Amino acid sequence: MMAGLDPKELIELALLLVAVGALSGFLAGVFGIGGGAILVPVFYECFRLAGVPLEVRMPLCIGTSLAIIIPTSLASFRAHYARGAVDMDILRRWWLPIVIGVAAGSVTARYAPERLFKIVFVVVAWSAAARLLLARDNWKLGDDVPRGFLMRVYGFFVGLLSTLMGVGGGLFANLLMTFYGRSIHQAVATSSAIAVLISIPGAIGYVYAGWPAAARFPDVTALQLPFTLGYVSLIGAILVMPTTLITAPIGVKVAHALSKRALEMAFGVYMFIVGGRFAISLLNGQ
Repeated sequence: MMAGLDPKELIELALLLVAVGALSGFLAGVFGIGGGAILVPVFYECFRLAGVPLEVRMPLCIGTSLAIIIPTSLASFRAHYARGAVDMDILRRWWLPIVIGVAAGSVTARYAPERLFKIVFVVVAWSAAARLLLARDNWKLGDDVPRGFLMRVYGFFVGLLSTLMGVGGGLFANLLMTFYGRSIHQAVATSSAIAVLISIPGAIGYVYAGWPAAARFPDVTALQLPFTLGYVSLIGAILVMPTTLITAPIGVKVAHALSKRALEMAFGVYMFIVGGRFAISLLNGQ
């Protein structure tokens, strides 16, 4: 027995995580989202089976997701950059506010109640789904992305909310850029680079935030070294990372082959489904 599971259950969980890694890498390439929006719900179920207490389960999912997004987003960014689709000007204006937002999110993660992470996930995921499924070309905030203070405010909240959701920032960057008249293809490509900015400091922040968890729950094997470091599950990361790197470039090819509306619809349906998982959990008081 390990973490409350027999060997057969451990093998089943391991195979599930490998398969999820392949899917999350593919979605990272298609949507520029880092894959976190699918990793977090699946990790939640895996850590539930492994006996991780409810009060630390969601931040453990998010921290592990951010760690996995690091190589996935790098692979996705390189593929999009090679196609000349990344807006480097937006990256230059956003990098510092995003990093500050990530730092604020990491501090929040150390003290926030578990329900906060689910609420943020559901609200943002369903807002994104509504925008993508119902939006029309005349739904705009402006003809081009703003400059100056407002752009820095956007960057801060992209970093903050992405860190609380365990996603690479593509969800928010996609919405903002399309609201300001940028194509969904350019938004996806630029978002893959933003995921790099968020995932590295975000994962480090969750190691810091979750450092006391092992001492608080000494009987939970899944929270102890060498299985977990802070709020980052090393076992989960090791199992998922390899397949994400293989499938991310495939997702990039698919993204550039799809039409603008097809890409928006696919992204919208996906975000509605993953948001619904945590909405049900909240309604059930979990």
